[in-house]
Amino acid sequence: MFKFNNINLDIWTETYGISFYLTYLSRWPDLCCVQEAPNGHMMGYVIGKAEGHGQDWHGHVTALTVAPEYRRLSLARKMMSLLEMVSDETYKGFFVDLYVRCTNSVAISMYEGLGYSVYRRVREYYGSLGLGRASKDEEDAFDMRKPLSRDPHRRSVRANGREFVVSAHDVS
Repeated sequence: MFKFNNINLDIWTETYGISFYLTYLSRWPDLCCVQEAPNGHMMGYVIGKAEGHGQDWHGHVTALTVAPEYRRLSLARKMMSLLEMVSDETYKGFFVDLYVRCTNSVAISMYEGLGYSVYRRVREYYGSLGLGRASKDEEDAFDMRKPLSRDPHRRSVRANGREFVVSAHDVS
């Protein structure tokens, strides 16, 4: 667990307490993956879960990150592919979703290249950065989705997702 530190220092990476990671590892071990270099350095990881009900049953990418020195080696693509396969074949999900900061254009472009599209914009999804009482420092997120084999008619995605805006309070 402590090998994650070199990756979690990246400004785009959401970090969590150790109990959070342990919960994911114990409940959805097949939706968690790490990439380790031959020298033992952690290159990247993805953690996910299965959630929802009925046609909203899906795989969710909680965190995906690659250490800066290992980027552009297709590690993120490989980890996403694994999470998508397990979400599809093991959990029988209808889609995979994730949240990404609207300002993270590099990640958004990568996800679009993997077949994800914006389902909706979530206002103030990312909480306060601690810049002070009077500052308005919350940030919006795009909820991005990719349909899986159980959704051949692509009901889990929409064409105009960037125009569809919801409050973070409306997201379950």
